[in-house]
Amino acid sequence: MGTEPVRKLNSRLAQVFIALIVMCGVGTLGYAASQGSLTQPAYAAALLVMALFTARMKVKLPGLNGNLSVNLPFILVAVTQLSPLEALAVALPSIAAQCFPKGGGKPKVVQMVFNLSTMTLAVGLGSWVTRLVSAPGDDWASTSLLLLLTGTSFLLAQTVPVATVITLTEGGKIARIWSNIFLLSFPYYLLSVGVTSLMNTASHHMGWQVPLLALPVMYGVYRAYNLYFGRLMMLKADLGRTTAS
Repeated sequence: MGTEPVRKLNSRLAQVFIALIVMCGVGTLGYAASQGSLTQPAYAAALLVMALFTARMKVKLPGLNGNLSVNLPFILVAVTQLSPLEALAVALPSIAAQCFPKGGGKPKVVQMVFNLSTMTLAVGLGSWVTRLVSAPGDDWASTSLLLLLTGTSFLLAQTVPVATVITLTEGGKIARIWSNIFLLSFPYYLLSVGVTSLMNTASHHMGWQVPLLALPVMYGVYRAYNLYFGRLMMLKADLGRTTAS
């Protein structure tokens, strides 16, 4: 089998996989809509504003056709404290905003639909884990375990489908591609879980104003990641020029 037939086969497989993810996302959204309710609309609205604002703080992942936005803590707070329907109302608009290019122009429709679908699945999985693990009371150990498991479910639901699509469209080994994405994303997810823990604790005393306190922290994370990855790309470029000469 030549290279071109392999690419066509991979392209078809990628289309089938994306369609499967979209169908699962639509099913999850429909289930959340049928079962959900509005429990804390003011808090959900505050989280949505902060998630939309930080969605535009995008960090390009070096060596990968993707980026990170620093809106994850606000989505995780919604998942752990609100109903699945409210969590989706926070997550999906911010992910849609994230898909628009920084320099203007229209987003890629397929990419946006895929991103929205994977986020829907992540929220659905995270909400299920939250309700499965959560126990009565505010025990620190159980709360920390809950957040770690919820963050892990988000990490897997966000990275595995992306690694699969990259493998099917660009080639390569899925384990290697996923490990590269994981290594770049894991520190951010771990930090997001920590910020989420602080926000959840503070929300018991302050209410909907808590997202405002997290905003400067996430802006600092955004600046630090941009600086780090920018220097990393410059170092790789310098090494490439040195090797070429």
